[in-house]
Amino acid sequence: MSGITYMTADGLKKLRQELDHLVKVERPAISKQIGEAIEKGDISENAEYDAAKDAQGMLEARIAQVQAKIANARIIDESKIDTSSVQIMNIVTIKNKKNNAVMKYTIVSEHEADLKAGKISIGTPIAKGLLGKKVGDVVDIQVPSGVIPFEIIDISI
Repeated sequence: MSGITYMTADGLKKLRQELDHLVKVERPAISKQIGEAIEKGDISENAEYDAAKDAQGMLEARIAQVQAKIANARIIDESKIDTSSVQIMNIVTIKNKKNNAVMKYTIVSEHEADLKAGKISIGTPIAKGLLGKKVGDVVDIQVPSGVIPFEIIDISI
């Protein structure tokens, strides 16, 4: 993974907690599984050993991925966020012009996205279409179900 990832202090804290859990809980558990499988004898035909080694490989890859995200993280200073146009960390209220549904989303980094919490990734079609737009703008956004016109009703932090 390369490139800077912008996130909130809370998002970085969650990443660090995940890394801590992976290293201090998951890694020792897999090491224990490997040790138990070795104790059972011939590892050349030991399915438990193979499964534990595969799990270890996936865990180590995930640890490396999280470490890279942390290393490339840049904290966004929320006090300097502008609300004159849509940008990352803005809370954007939009209205679907087809069905008049009003939605409110916070635009966040890919790692902090949580649709249930109303946080959409900056990489989504809706967020990409809204970036740089102002209150009152109507934007046609290509989504899986077709093109939908959205009106920007409010931008806040």
